[in-house]
Amino acid sequence: MSRLPPLRLDQLDTELRATMAAGEEMMGFTPNDGLIMARKPALLNALLSLVQAVYQPGSVALELKKLVALMSSSASGCQYCQTHTSFASLRAGVAAEKIAAIWEYPTHPLFSDAERAALDLARYAAMIPNAVTDTQFRQLRRHFSDEQIVELLGVVSLFGFLTRWNATLATELEPEPKAGAVGIGDLPEL
Repeated sequence: MSRLPPLRLDQLDTELRATMAAGEEMMGFTPNDGLIMARKPALLNALLSLVQAVYQPGSVALELKKLVALMSSSASGCQYCQTHTSFASLRAGVAAEKIAAIWEYPTHPLFSDAERAALDLARYAAMIPNAVTDTQFRQLRRHFSDEQIVELLGVVSLFGFLTRWNATLATELEPEPKAGAVGIGDLPEL
């Protein structure tokens, strides 16, 4: 059970219902973290704007952004975000086998060298303290432009916020991502 209970949709004003509807459209379900955050409408609306900016079409493929989100969430240990990002990766067209092999990315043949560099960024940037090395960053620059690196780091940073939020609140998983996530294993009740 969440440490703060999610509000119900009928408790939200019209503007916040629209915000939550946008979240549901993007994610395929109504996220409990948004319903908790709705207690501070400006924060919820700002987060939606950030999510939209991070995931808008850019020079990095959506599938790679979703894998970076999954690695960031996994490396930080947030089961709520890890489950959401696994579910979102599937919805974005990432193969279930690739999602299940996310921790094998350094050597698994499903991953390209560019993906490995991006996943290294996600993995080591999600650690506390940050563990990204100059060598890893040089490898990243071999595959990605400055603009693409900003896009990738935007995903990592978004999940830095979300993993702290959800792990602290022990946000309860919704049925849709819990049932549809890949590679997460048996998740305990949060």
